[in-house]
Amino acid sequence: MTAIESPCILVCSIDIKTGYCFGCGRTREEIGAWLTMTPETRRAVMATLPARLDTVERKPRRETRRTRLARERGETTQ
Repeated sequence: MTAIESPCILVCSIDIKTGYCFGCGRTREEIGAWLTMTPETRRAVMATLPARLDTVERKPRRETRRTRLARERGETTQ
């Protein structure tokens, strides 16, 4: 079985104004349908995520898993 690529960073909270997840930028509908989407559809959604994340009203208060792991390894993040 092959792994399905996902933009999820385990910060699952939806911005009320935009409807996008603070962590990955997907909508609730996209998150729910992710496993049934074709690889092409997932890639198309993923291409839109950076621009979507720029539109969210606030950043989540929780530290993301990626940030925590980098901090624990002593790496710097942006």
